[in-house]
Amino acid sequence: MRVFPGTYLRFVVGAVVAAVVLSILWFFSDIVAYILVSAVLAVMGRPLVRRIVALEIRGRHVPRSVAALLTLMLIWVIGSIFCALFVPLVFNKIHELINLDFKAVIAGIQGPVMQMQEYLCDLFALSDKDISLTDSLANTMRDVVDMDSLNRMVSSIVRVVFSSVISILSISFITFFFLRDEGLFYSMVTSMVPSRYQNNVTHALDSVTLLLSRYFSGLFSESFMLMVAVALAMMAFGMKAGDACFIGLIMAVMNVVPYAGPFVGGIISVFVGIVNPIGDMGAENTALVIVSVLLVLKGLDDFVVQPTLFSERVKAHPLEIFLVILMAASLAGIWGMLLAIPSYTVIRVFAKEFLSQFSLVRKLTDKI
Repeated sequence: MRVFPGTYLRFVVGAVVAAVVLSILWFFSDIVAYILVSAVLAVMGRPLVRRIVALEIRGRHVPRSVAALLTLMLIWVIGSIFCALFVPLVFNKIHELINLDFKAVIAGIQGPVMQMQEYLCDLFALSDKDISLTDSLANTMRDVVDMDSLNRMVSSIVRVVFSSVISILSISFITFFFLRDEGLFYSMVTSMVPSRYQNNVTHALDSVTLLLSRYFSGLFSESFMLMVAVALAMMAFGMKAGDACFIGLIMAVMNVVPYAGPFVGGIISVFVGIVNPIGDMGAENTALVIVSVLLVLKGLDDFVVQPTLFSERVKAHPLEIFLVILMAASLAGIWGMLLAIPSYTVIRVFAKEFLSQFSLVRKLTDKI
């Protein structure tokens, strides 16, 4: 298919306009995030709103405002239950770190540490006086969990909680109106484009809504299954329920960040196991159990669950998704990895709607 110069001109103009719009959205990123989260919650809650509206009480249908409020309250209840179950686990771990016995922890892992030190001394022709992994590890742990660090951690948690309250109230307010006034989000978006493109934008939003709702619901389900599997596996080896659930929670939360998140979560989990060994296993065997369990479960998750989630749900090739995540990580670090797949999905959908004359776009979007 021959592409005429006018097409390239429209492409350049469109790219410039898109760059300007993206810059504005980046400047107001907090507000945009509130609107997008609210839109996702509204998509997930809309079927319930429709069911409630369809109910008849004494010959009258339930008002949509009431249905939207009840749905929003259900979302609040689910979030409150989640916080009530897991927030105490986090604060209990902080309390344990404050009262941590460094000597007992170091003694529990002294065997493998000394073996590693001997290996390094033989490898680099060093003497025992030149290197002391035990002292280095103890100093590092003291620096990580000293009172100043813990105070900063608590202060950070307080700031996060305060900002989260503002975010939750803002998102709840926006979500209520998105639930009550179906099509309000579409109207907000289409009002910013010329009338001749509104049908294309509406069609693109339909596709984006479907793909992202499938992606986020799948991501939540995957993280929840991973949390339950890790917690049950840890308890099967004799770990206390509180520690097992904490490790499961850490892995579930960090699993939201592709690739890098589970690695960081694994390090935190091993540290928790070293501080609180399983029964009479000792810190060394506990760490080995945690690493083995996480490798098996994450292996199943990465090679069985995630290809379905990241590929089938957003209709993209797994290698394509992997490369997009790497590029997003190079541009914006952890936040880039977190937002890579949703952002790429939106870009692909709109590219298919407006730039389908290019063979590369058709190649990348043929499954949508």
